[in-house]
Amino acid sequence: MVNYKTKEEIEIMRHSCLLVSQAHAALAKELKPGMTTFKINEMVETFIMDNGGAPSFKNYGGFKYATCISMNNAVVHGFPSNHELNDGDIISLDIGIFKNGFHGDSAYTYAIGEISAEVKKLLKVTKESLYAGIAKARQGNRIGDIANAIQEYTEKQNGYGVVRELVGHGLGRKLHEDPQVPNYGKKGSGAKLKAGMVLAIEPMINMGVKEVLHLDDGWTVLTKDGKPSAHFEHDVHITKGEPDILTSFVEIEAAERANNNLSWSHGD
Repeated sequence: MVNYKTKEEIEIMRHSCLLVSQAHAALAKELKPGMTTFKINEMVETFIMDNGGAPSFKNYGGFKYATCISMNNAVVHGFPSNHELNDGDIISLDIGIFKNGFHGDSAYTYAIGEISAEVKKLLKVTKESLYAGIAKARQGNRIGDIANAIQEYTEKQNGYGVVRELVGHGLGRKLHEDPQVPNYGKKGSGAKLKAGMVLAIEPMINMGVKEVLHLDDGWTVLTKDGKPSAHFEHDVHITKGEPDILTSFVEIEAAERANNNLSWSHGD
């Protein structure tokens, strides 16, 4: 069942969503080679608690951490560890915050130091595909219109693998609500979009094949061929007009550009 939000609820939710964006921006200022992913998780949890929120992911379904940290060939749901970031790594950080009764949820993939032109293109195309999907997030369209726009741009135009097993979702008082939002599908298929819906749209795109492997830890998902994967996510409110993006990449991108330890890898 889809939970539609009132205008008042959307504004409360917007605060949670923007707080996630601010957490990302705070991290983007600090990421550097030599930093452990445990340290990243600690920084995220401290930021969330200092701002009166609770980590959405911690203890969700048994997940023990505040942040999903997925590096290089890890698609999603990676655990933090003592592993140190190295020049040439890419790292996807997926952060959720629960505050004032609503969740915000956003992912962003960062490039540590210098990365190859091939990987830069993967990040750029994945991020652009998110906005291609968002452009279809309008009342009267269907979930399949969002999904098809993402698939068309990443898979058909650029030859990347679109992960099938993992999808976006509705968002609100619960972290995962109806409807599911795949990154592949047919135009005109799926649930009809109506004002008051909030969708977490999140392309998970592999440089190589679409198939993935699941580790024995029950969470971490890797690309089957060992090639890199990228992940970007926005929370989008469906309206009677233009899509209303509740999260923001503006501060993240500014921090990313200012940090000499990160590559600006997404283009202008």
